[in-house]
Amino acid sequence: MKEMRKPLMLVLALILAFSAFRLVRGGLDYRRGDQDYAEAEALAGLEALPGLPDPTPVPTAPAAEGEAAAPGETPAVYVDPYAEALKNMDFAALREVNPEVLGWILIPGTRISYPLVQGADDEYYLNHTWRGSRSAVGAIFVEAQNSADLSDFHTIIYGHRMNNGSMFHSLASYQDLSYWQAHPYVYITDDSGSRKYEIFAAYEAGVTTPTYRLGFSTQIGKESFLEHCTTSSVIETGVVPTVYDRILTLSTCTGNGHATRWVVQAVCRGERPAEETPAPVETPAPAEELPQGETGMAAGEEPAAADPADRPEVQNSEVPQSEPVVQPTEAPQPTQAAPPPLQETEALPTASGDAAPEEPLLPPEAVTGERE
Repeated sequence: MKEMRKPLMLVLALILAFSAFRLVRGGLDYRRGDQDYAEAEALAGLEALPGLPDPTPVPTAPAAEGEAAAPGETPAVYVDPYAEALKNMDFAALREVNPEVLGWILIPGTRISYPLVQGADDEYYLNHTWRGSRSAVGAIFVEAQNSADLSDFHTIIYGHRMNNGSMFHSLASYQDLSYWQAHPYVYITDDSGSRKYEIFAAYEAGVTTPTYRLGFSTQIGKESFLEHCTTSSVIETGVVPTVYDRILTLSTCTGNGHATRWVVQAVCRGERPAEETPAPVETPAPAEELPQGETGMAAGEEPAAADPADRPEVQNSEVPQSEPVVQPTEAPQPTQAAPPPLQETEALPTASGDAAPEEPLLPPEAVTGERE
């Protein structure tokens, strides 16, 4: 019995030492991440953002019927405080540190306020911050297959869900409608300006479902995608996107394994194309009139009785049916790689597909105890 105690105590000591090492390392990762992102905010000039008011516009009372505006009076125009604050961001300063910075992502009232980056693949920023420091915190990054200007119909953005509440941790709260009501908007600012997205869905999505599909070539495909998103949502927002809008998917881990992710989706309104003007209907020319009293028959000629054989047959309650209309089917889409499985509770997909690689992208020692 005594001979077994020493090996057992040694094993326990190693376990305690390893756990302590991971806790220390996790703390260092959090500290490094906090420092890197605080530096990003300082370079971008965003220290004043926490004091801004609610971005939801307050409707003004309409003028009474028949009441004219006062001479020289300028109608009130709503100015979004966040769009106004974000429009003067200094992206040049951020790109001096990292040229892969695309812009900035912000959800007012949450901790989600980070530089937005895009790498050559979807692996590097899983364990590197925006400035390239190696850290399990990672970065908020755009799917590598998406356009850098976010002009695609569907754009995916990934981020870890960290235990200290940073990165995309706040997304899990959107399973409650009250949280959505308090934080309904996502802002993305880049060189072209600030875009305001309205959140319309939140749910747990499989990595091989249409949620992660990219590259739409037909309107039917877009409609099917939007129906999948809206019907999958666990909250009823009443926000209905259309095929003319741009869809943003924010994706993070669930803590339930590698097969699913938690997503929050938002819409940036687009412009519906102008309706085509219908061609004018041509009015047939009137038939040549005969002089009054002329019928085109000889004098005294009686009109011939209609031959029953010349009458079209009419079936009782039966109307000839036209050929069935075949709805156009969507052109086949190129197969995309499935989101790579990461260590549980920090899995970040990359794109839709049929199968996922078996090897995790992060070493085990960089995971446990650092993310949910």
